[in-house]
Amino acid sequence: MLPEKKQILVVDDEANLRRVLSAQLGRDGYEVHTAEDGEEGLAFLKEHHIDLVITDLRMPKVDGMDLLRAALRDDPSRPVVLLTAHGTVDNAVEALKTGAFDYITKPFDQNEVRVVVKKALRTRDLASADATRDVSPAPLRGGSDRFGIIGESPPIQELYAILERVADTPTTVLISGESGTGKELVARALHENSSRRDRPFIKVNCAAIPKDLMESELFGYERGAFTGAVASKPGRFELASGGTLFLDEIGEIPTEMQVKLLRVLQESEFERVGGIKTIHVDVRLVAATNRDLKREIAAGTFREDLFYRLNVVPIALPALRDRRSDIPHLCAHFVAKFNARLKKSIEGIEPEALESLSSHAWPGNIRELENVVERALLFADGARIRLDDLPEEIRSGATSTPGASLPPAAADTALAPSTPDGLKEQVKAAMSKLERDLIERALKQTHGNVTHAARLLKISRKGLQLKMKELNLRERDPE
Repeated sequence: MLPEKKQILVVDDEANLRRVLSAQLGRDGYEVHTAEDGEEGLAFLKEHHIDLVITDLRMPKVDGMDLLRAALRDDPSRPVVLLTAHGTVDNAVEALKTGAFDYITKPFDQNEVRVVVKKALRTRDLASADATRDVSPAPLRGGSDRFGIIGESPPIQELYAILERVADTPTTVLISGESGTGKELVARALHENSSRRDRPFIKVNCAAIPKDLMESELFGYERGAFTGAVASKPGRFELASGGTLFLDEIGEIPTEMQVKLLRVLQESEFERVGGIKTIHVDVRLVAATNRDLKREIAAGTFREDLFYRLNVVPIALPALRDRRSDIPHLCAHFVAKFNARLKKSIEGIEPEALESLSSHAWPGNIRELENVVERALLFADGARIRLDDLPEEIRSGATSTPGASLPPAAADTALAPSTPDGLKEQVKAAMSKLERDLIERALKQTHGNVTHAARLLKISRKGLQLKMKELNLRERDPE
């Protein structure tokens, strides 16, 4: 699909503020929607796809905290940014502990808004490429009632055993695994099954934070520490005090920040940017990475002393291809999840389709499986998901290795640079076919209504029309 403008909802009872924010964010290339109070904002969220919510904290009818909780229940990966006056900063800090992404004080600096919005949407994109946020903790058969992790394969049984031993301890844990294996899910399990469960669980995706903002993000800053610092602000370590701090993609932290992080781990103290007061915290640190940190150490990009300080208890999560016996349980979970979300009543998956799903390589791991099940359920016409409802690359037994399904002789030459149908051409053709198939099925399901089909595909009507033109698909009158 063509790249879409990010959808932002601004909720505030001050009409002038809504206009100012809409104008600025519109100039920055975002599609902006507005609501004049929390009640109207909640109604809008139920009917539209929104990537980011910016809401005032104090509003009539439904306030910002209630809107925050409702938005997170509906989509935990959607960031919510709070607007707050100086007198309600303490409430905003509590909101961060509840799950808000960040807060901005009024009167706000345009550059601060720009940075926070960009960082929030970057975090949202990274979350969408991983299986950490949408793998619901509600267990199904084969799952652990205590940890809410779905599976009973030997690697998952080993994971349960580790969690039993280390969850209720203050020990630092380093979770490693490919993207999409559920690293945040494990971090949450560690927190929820510890004595810190009633205290904050603060998460930071280090890959989403610009290097020059990393220190202020983690340790906070004092008023006047730099341009735009109109008020003091606590960092993530302060917000997590008494609870758990989850640093995802720890390998992305720049080397100059690694020294400061090491000090916090060793001494449990730090200073805010521009401050002189030493702040003491009690934080249980859980870090995660999809990189080989030992290789990063050899390359000089990651400190060896920090690695050993983080790697007290290592947890290596298996790729989905290494726990194939769990795929039926995961599929059943996703069918139930999307039945509820999409108001469908699919009863299950046909054996032939399940066999095809179980034999796929799943380079995107659980996230890829989740997306495939959602797409299949969305377009399934019968009571159960059939083989024909699955994408072509799943039905054909395609793997993550190009040419793996070809005969040996063909595999050596099919993707040679000299052939006209090289890798790029094959990928482009496959994507075009997949896009055409999805659009045709959406149009069929909505009886030719382009607006409804666009909503089903979660893109704008204009974006769908452009894509239809590119694929030579004509609009037709609704049946």
